[in-house]
Amino acid sequence: MARIMAGMGTSHVPGAGAAMDNGKTGEPYWEPLFTGLEPLRKWHSQNVPDVNIIVFNDHATSFSLDNYSTFTIGVAEEFQPADEGWGPRKVPVVEGHPELAWHLVEELIFEEFDMAVAGSLDVDHGLTVPLSIAYDQPEKWPTKVIPLCVNVIQYPQPTPLRCFKLGQAIRRAVDSFDKDLSVGIWGTGGLSHQLGGERAGVVNPKFDNTFLDNMTKDPMANTRISHTDFIREAGSEGIEMIMWNVMRGALNETVKEVYRFYHIPVSATAYGGLILENE
Repeated sequence: MARIMAGMGTSHVPGAGAAMDNGKTGEPYWEPLFTGLEPLRKWHSQNVPDVNIIVFNDHATSFSLDNYSTFTIGVAEEFQPADEGWGPRKVPVVEGHPELAWHLVEELIFEEFDMAVAGSLDVDHGLTVPLSIAYDQPEKWPTKVIPLCVNVIQYPQPTPLRCFKLGQAIRRAVDSFDKDLSVGIWGTGGLSHQLGGERAGVVNPKFDNTFLDNMTKDPMANTRISHTDFIREAGSEGIEMIMWNVMRGALNETVKEVYRFYHIPVSATAYGGLILENE
């Protein structure tokens, strides 16, 4: 039987990927971030699952703004790094796990989640930067990946509670898969940040850290935050934090916080990283 072993929440700041790709991680601006990631990477090196389900959002790269489903699962054998306007990142091709992916699609639809299915999907920084944060710069990613894309771009967006319930359904689907697989699940995006408008550059450490505290102390509190509250408190792109609720919903009711790292600024955003193990 397959089992979910742990979860990670991480921001997917494209600048962090660019710093790795261009050899800038030791520069004064970036060094504190990558020093803080060292314990996270050490944990990942010792806890490599067979498959990672990575919850991310596409940034109008593979999906246009007039064709963006609420929840989409990638079922392909592999996923190419996307060209976001300056060429694809020079990172390994992402290897999929079609058998588990199709099982998830079937089970989630039977649980009345109307999943879209992508047989071809180029993955942008929303997915490749978390892989780089966890695994640095290998010749090949050490795990297979199932991309799960959430609409946090176009209104109306799924509620935080709906995302949490999706995570719970994913857990049940994984538990019912009849192959012996270890599975990780990652929620990506956020934390507080806004990239445009009058509030560009806003970050809110108090809101961010309360959200991180709730991951272990009161995860349902994070499901009661409205879209308006996220935008008001965490900036227009802070809505990405709802994707962490998918990860948290897939874990046990009680979890152990293994590592937490919070750092500002990272390209005018707040970086957050969190590893949770089931208890």
